[in-house]
Amino acid sequence: MTANPEAEAEEPEQRPEQPEKPEPSGEAAAPQEAGGSAEPGTERLEKAVRAAETALIEFEIAVETFRVEVENFSRLHHQRLGPMYARLDELDAAILEVTAEISGDPEDLRKAQEARAAVLPMPRVEELFHGWIDSDGMPPEATAMLTGQNVQPPARVRPSEEARKAYRELVRKAHPDLAQEDGERQRREDFLVRVNKAYADGDAEALRNLLEEWENGPREEEPEPRVPQSELLYARLEWLAERKEVLTAMVAEMEASAIGAMLKMAPDDPDALLDEIAEQLLEQVADRERELARLVEQRDAAAAGNAAAAGNAGAAGNAGAGEQES
Repeated sequence: MTANPEAEAEEPEQRPEQPEKPEPSGEAAAPQEAGGSAEPGTERLEKAVRAAETALIEFEIAVETFRVEVENFSRLHHQRLGPMYARLDELDAAILEVTAEISGDPEDLRKAQEARAAVLPMPRVEELFHGWIDSDGMPPEATAMLTGQNVQPPARVRPSEEARKAYRELVRKAHPDLAQEDGERQRREDFLVRVNKAYADGDAEALRNLLEEWENGPREEEPEPRVPQSELLYARLEWLAERKEVLTAMVAEMEASAIGAMLKMAPDDPDALLDEIAEQLLEQVADRERELARLVEQRDAAAAGNAAAAGNAGAAGNAGAGEQES
């Protein structure tokens, strides 16, 4: 999935099937030929509607694919890299604390206290939420109950190619916009909720089972049009344009997010980007650990020097007092 779903929707990877039926949506339903004869003069308009419908479905597939990748990347980023970020915060606080010990500067002490407060767990949060959330956040089981996601995070950012192909085929066949009646549209929407869930989980087997279920499922009968075909076609084109604008805004919002920006850095292999970021964080952790070790050594050496100086001063004072007594 590239960071530009609209561009992916135009890929010549596999031409979408032409829907057997025109697709209505609510009152703006796509028209159907009545009694085998179309309204005169609407053939070109029908072709335009079918082309726009196919393009929109492809765009929706690309947008949903990008949404899944953004969500998976976010979850994997937190799972795999969260501990490294926490370690960096801990090391930064420790470095500032040792620096304050060495300098004795009140400003250094203030910075150290602020950094330490940022990494300390929130006090007594458990009591506020009665076990639903603790100092580390909400447990996976609670998150799963609220979001409907699996407790286990996805194995990878981008679902396998097999899952992607099955998902595209399912959406092309079962898209709600291909429905003729509101009841059928609702059935398709409910079905696609299951399809999207299986795709988000990267479950190719579940997608294959859903495809078989759809192929063996009921088929909608074609109703007679209740309004002139040309009116339906123009209304349908207007709705398709509005839907395209909504999807484009969704893409822009996702691309503007921090995770979306990361995915744009590696559109061809987002999973490899996590490994690259992990390597960078490990290097930063190693640098911080070396800096902390150097400061601790400096602090301990200064403390030892001060102790030795104090001991020498004490010994000299005792010697001077002894000479005066004698």
